[in-house]
Amino acid sequence: MSGNRTPQDKVKVMFVCMGNICRSPSAEGVFHYMAQTSALKDYIEVASSGTHDSHVGQPADARSHRAALERGIDLSLHRAKHFKREHFEEYDYILVMDRSNYEAVMRLCPNGAQDKVHYFLDFAPQLNVREVPDPYYGGPKGFDHVLDLIEAASTGLLSEIRDRFVDPPPVHPEINV
Repeated sequence: MSGNRTPQDKVKVMFVCMGNICRSPSAEGVFHYMAQTSALKDYIEVASSGTHDSHVGQPADARSHRAALERGIDLSLHRAKHFKREHFEEYDYILVMDRSNYEAVMRLCPNGAQDKVHYFLDFAPQLNVREVPDPYYGGPKGFDHVLDLIEAASTGLLSEIRDRFVDPPPVHPEINV
């Protein structure tokens, strides 16, 4: 995973949580939105999945969808998918939300692909927290907190992708990355 990319050779990002109905679809939606409104919009492809298959085919949790909509991000087309070993071949970044997700993903990880797996919040070191908490059993404020964390990490990830894969980065002075 290195070198310059072209719009035809996109950087592929997979977000992973437990059921793929709260955190990872929120991360997918936020990051997609931020990428599409940046100079990197043609260089990035985004997806999400879950380490458990109990919600496969279901839409994003209504509370996640509502919190995202309040920020202008629509999760209505999302349908939960299960994380698979094959994703290691397809994606450049596999970004997990917490330790449980990390361990589940690493159990499937083939030799040589470990460097693709990261805690998503490692891209927001200023937060001094590594795990995105699961808001499923909490109240509405938990979903807003998750989105705040995701936005901070998305900014850091966009910077990393720009610096690592797009050299020189495309210049659009009206759009910040």
